Amino acid sequence: MNKPSIPKGTRDFSPVEMAKRNYIFDTIKEVYALYGFQQIETPAMESLQTLMGKYGEEGDKLLFRVLNSGDYMSKLSDEELLERNSLRLSSKICEKGLRYDLTVPFARYVVMHRDELQMPFKRYQIQPVWRADRPQKGRYREFYQCDADVVGSDSLLNEVELMQIVDTVFTRFGIRVQIKINNRKILSGIAEVIGEPDKIVDITVAIDKLDKIGLDKVNEELKADGISDEAIAKLQPIIALNGTNEEKLQTIREVLADSETGLKGVEETQFILDTLKGSLNNEIQLDLTLARGLNYYTGAIFEVKALDYAIGSITGGGRYDNLTGIFGMPGLSGVGISFGADRIYDVLNGLDLYPKEAVNGTKLLFINFGDKETAYCLPVVRACRAAGISTEMFPDKAKMKKQMSYANAKAIPFVVLAGDNEIAENKFTLKNMTTGEQHLVTTEELISIVSK
Repeated sequence: MNKPSIPKGTRDFSPVEMAKRNYIFDTIKEVYALYGFQQIETPAMESLQTLMGKYGEEGDKLLFRVLNSGDYMSKLSDEELLERNSLRLSSKICEKGLRYDLTVPFARYVVMHRDELQMPFKRYQIQPVWRADRPQKGRYREFYQCDADVVGSDSLLNEVELMQIVDTVFTRFGIRVQIKINNRKILSGIAEVIGEPDKIVDITVAIDKLDKIGLDKVNEELKADGISDEAIAKLQPIIALNGTNEEKLQTIREVLADSETGLKGVEETQFILDTLKGSLNNEIQLDLTLARGLNYYTGAIFEVKALDYAIGSITGGGRYDNLTGIFGMPGLSGVGISFGADRIYDVLNGLDLYPKEAVNGTKLLFINFGDKETAYCLPVVRACRAAGISTEMFPDKAKMKKQMSYANAKAIPFVVLAGDNEIAENKFTLKNMTTGEQHLVTTEELISIVSK
């Protein structure tokens, strides 16, 4: 018999892991709600018509397609079968696919429900996405995204609020971060002034890799993309720019003096940084190497790095001007962020920052000595639960050793014993599993001690 298994690139999560994951999701949800964001969900499956062509050629290859139900082969000719063209075949036998991200389904949602939505529309969405990527360490075929977007408003106050959300979330987690900010208009302006306006995507994709591959390799990549030596030389001081945010902005303002688009980007960035001044617990830094590969960003772009743990970006996002245009609704501007839940999980684990109450399950276990004792305990079990204490009654009259082993295995901090002596006194023996101490207590005392 084959051993049971799960598909490559997917994971099971234990109760402890789920407690930690829910702590992450609940914290993010609470902060989103504080800022007036409302939760939506979209189906796991979208029509392939919705998904195809939105992620580039590479993205299309990574879509999980879902076979049509019923006799899907009957409509195929012998010629089509013999041709063995998988892409052509899949277009005939698959009409649906698993969602690749939360952004395109959100754009589809906005267009479909535009008459019902109050603009600006502030939504958050925490759901799994699927990509037929090659599984490897830290890269999965199924993973969660935690997105928040504001659509229907051009105001830069939305960018400010999203940065405050990022700051609040990581402050609550106890993770020290650096928030990096840039603007695609600045990058476009740079491409203009170095004489390579058509190469903006190539330039940004290469610059985005600076931290990973270093300056020399970035320059090699730029050259390979057909960018002239003169243009690459002009890029160097921009890529290597340092100093305070103010100093960087002043330098780039001078460099981009002849670019209207570039100066607009500088102005937007200046407003965001000025408005946030003094209101964040974490550092925000202007980083002109921040490009984010996705080419639908049109304004501000953000990325968040953990300062005390080596890992890639743990949050990212930016402004896009025409996301819904792909579904025939042009001109709707939006800005959004996405928390990388899986990477945040690793950071919290690595720095041991999970609060005990977040991962502790059952707090109190009542030992089962038999029917009479169980009947005596059950009203108190109910009273403990009513007081908000996570409580279990062991279901079987088993050996004490087995029941105590159960408590230890689940790291239950308190155990209650009630035999003939306790019943006669209308009390309970409360055992602290950490210290080993035992006390004879009333119901009220029991609830008071365990609630602390």
